[in-house]
Amino acid sequence: MKNGDLDSSDEIEKIARNILVASKALGKFPTPVDQIAQFAELQIERGIDLSKIEPDFITANVAFLKRALAKTLGILDRRKKTIYLDHEQIMSRKNFITLHEVGHKACSWQNAPGFVDDEISLDPDIEDQFEREASFFASGALFQLDRFDDEVLKLPLEIHSPLALAQKFGGSNHAAIRRYVERSPKRLALLVLHKPEINGVYSAKIRNFFQSVKFAADFGEIIWPAEVCGLDYPFIQDLKRGRKLHKDGKIPLSTARGELVTFSYHFFNSSHNSFVLFVPTGETIKSRTIILQK
Repeated sequence: MKNGDLDSSDEIEKIARNILVASKALGKFPTPVDQIAQFAELQIERGIDLSKIEPDFITANVAFLKRALAKTLGILDRRKKTIYLDHEQIMSRKNFITLHEVGHKACSWQNAPGFVDDEISLDPDIEDQFEREASFFASGALFQLDRFDDEVLKLPLEIHSPLALAQKFGGSNHAAIRRYVERSPKRLALLVLHKPEINGVYSAKIRNFFQSVKFAADFGEIIWPAEVCGLDYPFIQDLKRGRKLHKDGKIPLSTARGELVTFSYHFFNSSHNSFVLFVPTGETIKSRTIILQK
């Protein structure tokens, strides 16, 4: 289930917009996350690093802990008006976690005394409604809602664009690429792969697959024959060759309608996941902007 399926999504976007405007964060880049947290009357505890504390610190000090966590990345203590973070996380990740905790407070119907978050609860596709709502708020606030969409239309239709927007807004590459596809008025699809495995055969497991509304309307859902992609896919060959980023791939894919359609694909390999952006022939955004890659 995706965040966009939330019955509360319109209300959460309204809350996020009001906070962005009232905190004077709208239109500032990168998004001033600390400024938003401060406006929400929350302080970020910098003297306590969740990556360095003993596990019994949480169980002793967090009365609202409801389940055992493998690794705690963020805590909202509503009573103390405090956010605790794992300060070893990269800045883009801390930005999202901070706004996830702000989201728990901003959604006033989430009236628990606090929340403890890990990789599971921070997954935007988690089934728990409160956690999905908090992540929906975090993504919307971090990428400043339709300000992200406005910026997209200034850039060429290619994988470099969401990477540039991730840097501009202060979000992760993963979150920016996903948002780029899911909210696009163009026909786009995105395959997210886990790190490759070598168990006799070189392959990578599929983590997620996303499509824009227009892509789904024109092609239906792309059917992947298995949960793992092997060397018969050219983007897995890209992985094996150590390629990091390119936009010159071609691949035929079977659509849900039984058609074999050749797509261009753009490839990006981060340290955690690989991303394959599928673009139909002729799909483009007219832009004079040239993105210089470092």
